Amino acid sequence: MSAVLDTHAAIWYLLDAKSLSDKVYSMIDAAASSGVPAYISAVSLVEVVYLVERGRIRADAFDRFTHELGKENPAFRVVPLDRNIASILRTVSRDAVPDMPDRIIAATALHLDLPLVTRDRRLRAAGLKTIW
Repeated sequence: MSAVLDTHAAIWYLLDAKSLSDKVYSMIDAAASSGVPAYISAVSLVEVVYLVERGRIRADAFDRFTHELGKENPAFRVVPLDRNIASILRTVSRDAVPDMPDRIIAATALHLDLPLVTRDRRLRAAGLKTIW
């Protein structure tokens, strides 16, 4: 089963953080092994750069993302932000999900018709299919 990963889920997966549940970690591994990896929004790469710059995550986090994405069977693939996702973005309530990167990630999950792996309460309450 594939899914879209919220930025924190992808970071925790790559950094082997204990914050990610065994269930989710195994799901991402299984998806990659099956040749149908999980997905991340392109905005997640931008968020990783921002979080590294602010000192909120390890300095090598972006390098770990690019290394993973360069593998033959990566754990996830990047979904570009395009007009389809921008159009769907309008259906993600700004009142429910005020953060624009989170809305883009939600729209990506809706566009791909996949569940979103997130711990974010606002995203889980926004009517999306979510996994946590």
